[in-house]
This record gives sequence, C-alpha cells and structure tokens, in this order.
Amino acid sequence: MKIIVTSIFVEDQDKALEFYSETLGFEKKHDVPTGEFRWITLVSPEDQDGTELLLEPNNHPAAKEYQKKLFAEGIPVTMFGVADIHAEYNRLKDRGVKFTMEPEKMGELTIAVFDDTCGNLIQIMQQ
Repeated sequence: MKIIVTSIFVEDQDKALEFYSETLGFEKKHDVPTGEFRWITLVSPEDQDGTELLLEPNNHPAAKEYQKKLFAEGIPVTMFGVADIHAEYNRLKDRGVKFTMEPEKMGELTIAVFDDTCGNLIQIMQQ
C-alpha cells in the first residue's frame, strides 16, 4: 500500500491552482470537472509519478471550520520537503510569499512556515 493522493482544503480552486503551480512550481496533473467543483491535482516536477496533491474545495461547513481553526492556531496542514531550505525560503520570498516562521533548526531538521493565500499554513522542511 502507498499514498497516491493527499488533499488540502482551499477557499478557491483557481486561486490555489495558480499559487501552487505558478508560485510554488508544482505541475498540474489532473483538472477534471466534477459538478460544481473540479478534481485538481498537482505533482512535484521532480516526481511526476509520485504523490498527488488534491486541491479540495472547503465548501462543507466542517471543512471551513477545520481550516480556520488550524490557521488560527498556527498549525500547518501539510509539509513539503526541500533540498536547501534557505534557497527555497529566499526564492519564495522573492515571489511574494509571506512566511509566518523563518527557517529554524530543530534538531536534525530545519523548518519554515508560510501562508498559501488559500486559507492554509504550509511547512517546508530540510532533513
């Protein structure tokens, strides 16, 4: 068994698709109409057959509440691995990404947290 898709709730699928593809650099794999919304997944350009990230609409009240509470508490909804966190931090800052936590060493890891502009905090980590 392996993880093939993981999802995050987003306030606006089009805005999220733009941020995750144009700002972060993920590549769109699927964009399929499913009624009122779409099945939109992205993958890392470094692993196009790897785990897909689903941009899940937060239209259900429980999803909105979950997302708002995590954001308010400063809890990232997911984590992305990077090879050089300081280079990635600077690249994203240059693209206008707002960080809530600059790179910080924690044991063997270095982490940073940013706002995805779609209702979520995202953590990046270098091992």
